[in-house]
Amino acid sequence: MTKLQVRAFLYQLGCFAILFVGFRYLVGTYTGLIGFWVPLTAFALGTILAPKFQAAKTKDGEKLFMSWIFLKGVRIIG
Repeated sequence: MTKLQVRAFLYQLGCFAILFVGFRYLVGTYTGLIGFWVPLTAFALGTILAPKFQAAKTKDGEKLFMSWIFLKGVRIIG
C-alpha cells in the first residue's frame, strides 16, 4: 500500500469512528433501543453518513479524493 492509500484508510476509519461513537451515544440515550440494536443502528448510520476517501493514480501522480453524501461531486484532498 502506498502512503496515500494508508492515509485514505486512516481518514475513513477516523471519520467512521467519530460518527459511530456519537451515534451510539445518541441512539442509546434518546431512543428506546436496547441490546445489540444500539451499536447496530450506530454502525449503519456511521457507514452511510461517513465520507469516503480513496487514493487514485492520475496523470499528475497519485492523489487523494473524497466524496460525501452532503457534498456534490468529488473533492481532491491532496
